[in-house]
Amino acid sequence: MTNTFGQTLREIRRRKGVTQRELAAKVGVDFSYISKVENDRNPPPAADTIVKICQVLDTPPDALLAMTGKMPTPMKAIIQESPGALQFLREAQTMTLSEDEWGRLTQQLKRLRGR
Repeated sequence: MTNTFGQTLREIRRRKGVTQRELAAKVGVDFSYISKVENDRNPPPAADTIVKICQVLDTPPDALLAMTGKMPTPMKAIIQESPGALQFLREAQTMTLSEDEWGRLTQQLKRLRGR
């Protein structure tokens, strides 16, 4: 059985040893909001709020963002402002890449920039 966004968030938060009140205070939301999200009484927050939550929990936001189908504002801006980025994503969408191929592609991108 697949966990919901709220269940996953709760697991991460507890694993990191952070209370709902601590998380809420650091993110700038009411603790009852965090409780409602974790108990699936509220939908997942906006992408930028998910990123803030993940920063507080010191965890990459990718998995939580993927669960919601949302993306952070800077990523949206890149796609909207760069025809090349949009074309790259369109091409990637048409391919059925394996995890190994995605990994190799990522390594090639890093080498392209000398990182």
